[in-house]
Amino acid sequence: MDAADALHAGLNLLVWIIAALILLSGLDDLFIDLATHYRSLSRSLTIYRKSARANSQSLPVQKQKPIAIFLPAWNESDVIAPMLKRLRRSLRYDHYVVFLGVYPNDRETAIKARAVDREQSWLKILCLDHDGPTSKGDCLNHLWRALIADPAYDDFQQIILHDAEDVVHPDELQLFNYLADRADLIQLPVIPLPPPLRSLVGGHYLDEFAESHQKDLVLREWMAGGIPCAGVGCAFSRKALSHIAQISKAPGPFPQHSLTEDYELALMLLKLGYNSIFVRLPESEDQRAVIATREYFPTAFKAAVSQKSRWLIGIVLQSWKSQGWPGSLAMRYMLMRDRKAILTAFMGVAAYVLVLALALYEGARHAHLTDMPPIIDPRSPLMMLLFLNAGLLINRAGHRAFYTGRLYGWQQGLFSIPRVFIGNLVNCAAAWRALRLYLVHLFHGTPLQWEKTSHLFPDDPADLAADLAGDLEEQTDHEAGDDLHARPAHSLLLDAVFADSGPDRGQGEAAEPAPFRPSGGNGSLSGAECRGSGHGCPFPGFGD
Repeated sequence: MDAADALHAGLNLLVWIIAALILLSGLDDLFIDLATHYRSLSRSLTIYRKSARANSQSLPVQKQKPIAIFLPAWNESDVIAPMLKRLRRSLRYDHYVVFLGVYPNDRETAIKARAVDREQSWLKILCLDHDGPTSKGDCLNHLWRALIADPAYDDFQQIILHDAEDVVHPDELQLFNYLADRADLIQLPVIPLPPPLRSLVGGHYLDEFAESHQKDLVLREWMAGGIPCAGVGCAFSRKALSHIAQISKAPGPFPQHSLTEDYELALMLLKLGYNSIFVRLPESEDQRAVIATREYFPTAFKAAVSQKSRWLIGIVLQSWKSQGWPGSLAMRYMLMRDRKAILTAFMGVAAYVLVLALALYEGARHAHLTDMPPIIDPRSPLMMLLFLNAGLLINRAGHRAFYTGRLYGWQQGLFSIPRVFIGNLVNCAAAWRALRLYLVHLFHGTPLQWEKTSHLFPDDPADLAADLAGDLEEQTDHEAGDDLHARPAHSLLLDAVFADSGPDRGQGEAAEPAPFRPSGGNGSLSGAECRGSGHGCPFPGFGD
C-alpha cells in the first residue's frame, strides 16, 4: 500500500468513526426529543383537560417561614451593590436573611455590600479566615457554619443559593416557601439575559439554557426522579443539608474539593433518598414567562472557555470520580448524557476538520491532481449513514431554534442555528482546557481554584426581559409577620469597616451582637450584626 492508498483508507476510517459516534449521540438526543413530546402530549390529553395550569397568581397564601439566602462572593465589587438593591426592592417576601461570604483580600466587595444595608437589617456579611479565592464550596461551608451558630438556626427551614450577578425573581421566595414541604431540593429555571445579536459567544448560552431548562431538566425529573442543581435559584431543606454535613468529611454540606459543588451535592442527596424537583411555574395565565433566575453570561470567547472548563471538570470528571453512577437505570442514563459532554465537544470540531480535509481531497481530485477514488461512494452504506446524520442535525438545529425562539423571539431563534458552530468551538476549547487542568491536578497536585468570571448586572429594569418589567420597580407592602429572635454567628464583626475604614485604624474588639427585630411596618427582619468567620481578617477595625 503506497502513501495515497494509506491516505484514502485513513480518511475513510475516520469518516466511519466520527459518523458512527455522531449517530449514537444524535439518536440519544432524538430519544429525548420524542420522550419530551410524548410527555407534553399525554399531559395535555389527561391532566390539563381536568385541571387548569397553575401560575404564581394562583398559589394559595401561606405563612412566611424564615429563609436564609447564601451568597458566596469573590471579587464581586462591580455587581454586588446593584444586585442586593434590586433583590431588596423587588422581593415580595419579608422573612429572609442574606448571608454574604467575602474574603479578607476582597475588601471592596464587603464595603459596597454594607452600603446597601447600613442598618444591618437583613444582610449578614461574613469574612472567611483566609484569603481567596478558594472554592465556592469552601465559602458556602463558612456561611453554613455561621447559620448553625445562629440562635435562629432552627427557624430557618430552607437555604437558597444565589450568585452576585443574579436577578432574583420577585416571587421566588413565595414559591420556595409554598413547596418547602414537598422536596428537599427545588430548582428553578435559569434564563440568560440576551446580549446583542452580534454576540455569538454570549448568544450560545441562550440556546443551551433554553433547551436544557425547557426540555431536558423537565424530562429528567419525569424519567429519573432526580435533577442536578444549577447552583443558583435553588432551595435546599435544612434537614437535608444537616444530614449531609453530619456524614461529610468536609466542614459543612458543600463539597469543597469540587468546582461544581452544587451538582455534586445534588448527587449526594440522590444517594440518600432525598426528593428533588424542577419547577417551571408561569407568572400569569398567559403562560409566557416563568419564575426564574436571570443573569448575564460571558460574551468573550476566553471567558466562556474558562467558565465551561470549570463546569466540565466538576460535572464530568470530579463527580464521576467521587460519586460514581448512583440511582436507577434512568438516572444513570441521564448521568451518561451529562458525562458524554467532553466526548461530544471534541466530536463536533473533529467533524469540522474532517469535512475540511474531505473538501481538500475532493478538490484535488476534481483538479486532476490525483486519480484516487472518492472517499465516500455515493451508493455505499457510509453515504446512507451521513444522510441519516444530516437528518439528525436538522432535528437538533430545529429543536434548539424552537426553544430559543419561544423564550427570546424569532430573531434569536434563527441566530441559534449559526451559533451551533460557535458553541461547538467554545465547548471543544473548554473540554481541552478541562482535561489539561484536571490531569495537572491529578499528577502534580495543583489545586483547582474558584476562577473569577467577570460579571455584568443590568443597571436599569429596562435591560431585563419584558416579563420582569414593572415588577422590579414596585415595592409591595406586606403586613407584619411573626417576630424571629436571633443572634448572628460567633465570628469576626465587619461593622467597623464601614464606620471607619481608614488605613491607620487598628484592630478593635467585636461589638456585642444584636437580636433580630421586626423593623418599620413591613415585618422584615432587622438588627442583625454582620460578622465574619475565623481569624486573620485584615479589614481595619476587626478583632478576633
